[in-house]
Amino acid sequence: MVRLGRFVLAGGIGFVADAAALWLLLSVTPLGPLAARVLSIGFALTVTWQINRHLTFAPSSRGIAQEGARYGGVGVATSIVNYLIYCALLFALPSLAPLAALTVASLVAMALSFVGYSRLVFDR
Repeated sequence: MVRLGRFVLAGGIGFVADAAALWLLLSVTPLGPLAARVLSIGFALTVTWQINRHLTFAPSSRGIAQEGARYGGVGVATSIVNYLIYCALLFALPSLAPLAALTVASLVAMALSFVGYSRLVFDR
């Protein structure tokens, strides 16, 4: 249960990193909400890897390169789900704020991420 709490904390920090990057990209670049979200997801994925590696799960026995590749693989898969939900919400509800769509999509992806990271990346 402690691990799940730490994962939620890491996810919360990742969410703030994602939302801040999205807000910044939308505010200071000509990128639209779809392109900006691709970049913000990548930033959040990097932030959460470091937090999960050191706080939630502890480094695996695989070495940093293999662990990073596995983390990236799970992260990319769950980020695709996250992005597809985000896009679907924006297309289905055009008046929905991008940050609201990000919130819903991130909650779904967080559940998938925990399963993937705990079973495929970090040692138990």
